[in-house]
Amino acid sequence: MSDLQATTAQDVVDVLTADHHEIEAIFVELENPQGTAEHRRRLADVLIAELVRHAVAEEMYVYPTARRALPDGDQLAEHEIAEHAAAERTLKELEPLDPSDARFEPLISHLAKSIRHHVREEESELFPRLRAAVAHEELVELADRVLAAKGHLPTRPHPGAPDHPPANRLINPGAGLVDRIRDSLSGRPTSRAELHDGQG
Repeated sequence: MSDLQATTAQDVVDVLTADHHEIEAIFVELENPQGTAEHRRRLADVLIAELVRHAVAEEMYVYPTARRALPDGDQLAEHEIAEHAAAERTLKELEPLDPSDARFEPLISHLAKSIRHHVREEESELFPRLRAAVAHEELVELADRVLAAKGHLPTRPHPGAPDHPPANRLINPGAGLVDRIRDSLSGRPTSRAELHDGQG
């Protein structure tokens, strides 16, 4: 790899920030009450899958790096994990609801507010500090791991699972597989590409 390639390679902050932009686009679409109830339900399914995969990837790869590299990394990681756990409880409430349910819109609004707060914290504090404290090569390697892992990470909320290794879902490779099988059998979309394919 040339020096130019090494300095321009996508790092884990780039990958996670792209996730944030994708999630924000879904929130914007959900907050605009246009489209059929079926499309809004499928869009909520994609939102849930994206948020769960993103959170699990951060818990597997980013927060352990923060714990090791930053003087207050344990405190930062615990704060972020607590926010993930709260969001996952909301996702579990949202998961079975039809958009006509009176709880659907308030849950979307609550989730959007909490996720936007979480994203602001990560992008203004955690991510810049990781880039300052961790070698670029390691951040690029973490990006590769996150991208590879997304193919088998869970896509459904499991809020009853413990938040920390070794007892949590993060080290249970079966959780993602079971979710993928359920998604396939039910026709549940887990990405915007699948959402649009399903409309065609």
